[in-house]
Amino acid sequence: MKESIFIQKLKQGDEIAYKILYTKYYQWLCNYIFKLCENKKISEDIVQDMLMNFYVKRQKIEVQTSLKNYLFTSCHNQFLQHLRKKKIKFDHLDEVKWEAIANSMNSQENHRENKLKKLHKLIDELPPRCRKIFIKSKLDKIKYKDIAEDMDISVKTVENQMSKALKYLRESAN
Repeated sequence: MKESIFIQKLKQGDEIAYKILYTKYYQWLCNYIFKLCENKKISEDIVQDMLMNFYVKRQKIEVQTSLKNYLFTSCHNQFLQHLRKKKIKFDHLDEVKWEAIANSMNSQENHRENKLKKLHKLIDELPPRCRKIFIKSKLDKIKYKDIAEDMDISVKTVENQMSKALKYLRESAN
């Protein structure tokens, strides 16, 4: 059958012509799209969508080259449309994901700031000598021996004061 007559039958909605079209081109089109996306289900969905659109718009379709070229071009365009939709979804998902990460980071940062404020408040509540030893040791990173010499006390006293400070901070932090 001449291609122009076959296309005319397709435009008229001839069921036999559509069965022939489907039988002749469906697998080729699926294989073509599969090479592009490497997903059998997606390739089948794209080809079925294209064939459905072809049927729905059959009366308006103008095949300038060959029917085969028209179908492959239509499938390719349907695949590109699928990618655009997928990209829009991914862009939106990325936006939501980054927003969630930012909120989480802000929440963690706020939590960390609150913990630091509480820790500073607890350090301020330590007895003066205990607070001074704790600050020199933990914040200023001075060794116990040097703290003892600087304050003219024994290393054992520094250890005891640090022990008291840490115990108080642990118990009060909970």
